[in-house]
This record gives sequence, structure tokens and C-alpha cells, in this order.
Amino acid sequence: MQLAIVGLSHKTAPVEIRERLAFNSDMLRTALTSLVGREDVSEAMILSTCNRVEVVAESPDDRRIREFLCEFHRIPHDDVSKHLYSFRNTDAIRHVFRVASSLDSMLVGEPQILGQVKEAYRIATDAGTVGMHLSALMNRAFAVAKKVRSETGISQSAVSVSYAAVELARKIFGDLSGKVVMIIGASKMGELAAKHLKRAGVSSVLVTNRTFERAVELAQVFEGAAVPFEHFTDHIDRADIVISSTGAPHFIMTRALAEQIIHRRKNKPMFFIDIAVPRDIDPAVNEIDNAFLYDIDDLQQVIDSNLKGRMKEASRAEEIVDHEVQAFCTKMQSREVVPMIVQLRDTLEKLRRDEIERNRRHLKDLSPEQQAAIDQLTRSLVNKILHPPIEQLKQIAHDPQGPDIVDLIRKIFNVKPQ
Repeated sequence: MQLAIVGLSHKTAPVEIRERLAFNSDMLRTALTSLVGREDVSEAMILSTCNRVEVVAESPDDRRIREFLCEFHRIPHDDVSKHLYSFRNTDAIRHVFRVASSLDSMLVGEPQILGQVKEAYRIATDAGTVGMHLSALMNRAFAVAKKVRSETGISQSAVSVSYAAVELARKIFGDLSGKVVMIIGASKMGELAAKHLKRAGVSSVLVTNRTFERAVELAQVFEGAAVPFEHFTDHIDRADIVISSTGAPHFIMTRALAEQIIHRRKNKPMFFIDIAVPRDIDPAVNEIDNAFLYDIDDLQQVIDSNLKGRMKEASRAEEIVDHEVQAFCTKMQSREVVPMIVQLRDTLEKLRRDEIERNRRHLKDLSPEQQAAIDQLTRSLVNKILHPPIEQLKQIAHDPQGPDIVDLIRKIFNVKPQ
């Protein structure tokens, strides 16, 4: 198993960079097929969320993945290289387990990431780009995430980025009772925001979505009102707080439109929270008097205050992840070592037989006993040659560099992968 990960996240790149490398659901299948069609990439999946874009692949190095990301999005490598990170083998396994367990999230313990990872895995499976190795890795990652949540308090009082948005609204307005909220885009994040806002005491919730039936469905859950997407600008001035997460490829709220809305509200303050990537709202809206715009990176301030209470539980979760990484590596390396030993023996045994056959005419005058002695001598010689590498292979189950050692021995003895 030769695992490679290349990606960027809220920790390494601002939203302006992340949105340039983001994949929407319509392009994922094409992207995956393109990636696996490249040399040295046999399996792959892509995780693309508001806060991260990561490619997980079965590949001997990360160069092909970096090339793919830049070529697919038509971005010069120099524009994004300093924001990209990469992991290989054991470090890559640890990273996948930590991401699925919400230990690498903007808000540690938030519940959304596990669902997003599962959806990314489902899409890759449907696209036919998941094989034995990624299947084993991801199914173990899901089990580790479940173990972390059940054995630690990291997910107690479940929060998410959408909850952080509500906390920021509370910081701006104080008491949220009597306030009207409009959710633009009936996404999972928007739904979670609506739940938190309802608990915070807002008077009403307006929901708009490109699919009106979905807006109606969500509005009924929260005893709110659905607004047709094509007419949402006629109703948005009723809202004190706007939370937008549509996934549109362009701004749905321009500065000119926001100025009209503030004017219709007689300059009453209006709070915009843009949690979409790519962004839904023109950053210039923040320059308008009484318009307060925060994008997903601005939520970090709220998130930081919540992190302190979770660090103790996160430390326990990290111990679980470390143990599970070691167990998974041992299992996978053991699965690879046995067939490798068989292939190594078969390769040298074939070489021995071929050499005897090639020199058969020179051995024709030997007696059967002499020929048997030569056969035994060459077998013993092959066994002595094989002993050191086979012993090394047997000992690497607990070695983090195990996959590299297997690959090196394979290359030295010219053993072809099956």
C-alpha cells in the first residue's frame, strides 16, 4: 500500500485560494476518472468542503496529484504550491483518521466532516476509482471516527461551523429574540444554522433554495416560510441576519444589490454570514454602512473560544488515533508481506530453473547423482540469498517505513507486482 495525500485547508490557505481548487459535485466523477487515468495513480478519492480540498490516492509519490490539481483547475503551480501539504503512507493514514474524527476541523469535534468524508468515498466508489487499499483505509477511518465519538467527549454539545456563525450573530446583536433570519441555500450547513437559530429564540426563519420544494420542506421543519429563489431579493430586506451557502459559481449578492436592500431597510443594520465556497457575497458589501459581512474564515474567532474546552478530550482522541494507526499499518503490511515473500521466492526459483535449463547441454555428461547435487546446491544458494530480505520483510510489520522497504526489495530483485 503506497498512500499519498495532497491538499490544502483552512490552516494553510485563505478562502480565496481554497475556492479556486474546490470541486463541485458535478465535476467530481470526471476529475476522479482523469486522476486515476494518470500514470502511477491506481486508486483515488477527492474530499472537497468549505474548509479543505484533499486528494487521497494509491500512488508512490505526490507529484502526479499536484500536477492533476493544477491542470484540472488551470492554475499555475506557483500560485498554490506554498499552500499545499502532502502526506505519505503512515502519515497519510494518520491524517485520514484525524480528518474523519474531526480532529483536524476548524472546530474540533464538529459532526459534519464525517458525513462529508463518507459522501466523498461514496462518489469515488460509484466512479470506480476505489480499490482494495482505499476501501480498507476508509472503512477503518469510519470505525475510528465512531470510536473517538463514543469513547471521548469531543462531540458533546455538538457544534459546527454553522453554530459558530450563530455565535457570531449573537455577539453582534446580543439577544436574537425578535430577529428574522433568511437562510439562502437549503444545504446541510444552512439546516444546522436554522436549528441553532431557532434554539436561540429568533422570531422567524425564511428559507430560499433553487429547488423550491426543498425550501418548503425545510421551512416547515422550523415553522418558517419558504421563498422562491428567483424572488428572494424581494423579501431579503425583512431579514436582520442572512446566512448564505448555495455553492453557486458566482456572487449571488453584489454590492449594488446590498445597497438597495439596506436602503429599503431604512439603514437598519444587517448581518451577512457567507459560509459558501466559492463565496456567495461580494466582499465589497462589507464597505457599505450598516452592512456587516463575515465569510467562513472570519468564523475562526468564534471557533477559537470553543476550542479551549475541547483540548483535553482531543488529546484523548489523538491517543486513540495513534493506536488505531499502528494497528492498521500492522494489518496492511502483514497482508502485503506474505504475497511479497511468495513472489520473491517464485522469482528466484524461476531464475534458478531457467539457468539450469540454459546450461543443460553442458551438464549432460554428469551422472544423475551429480545433477541432483547441482540442483541441491543451487537451491541452497537461492535460499541463502533469500534469507536476509525475507527476514527483513517479516520484521517490517511494525515499521512505519514498511511500504518503502517492500518497494525497495521489489525493485532490487525485479519482482513484478501482481
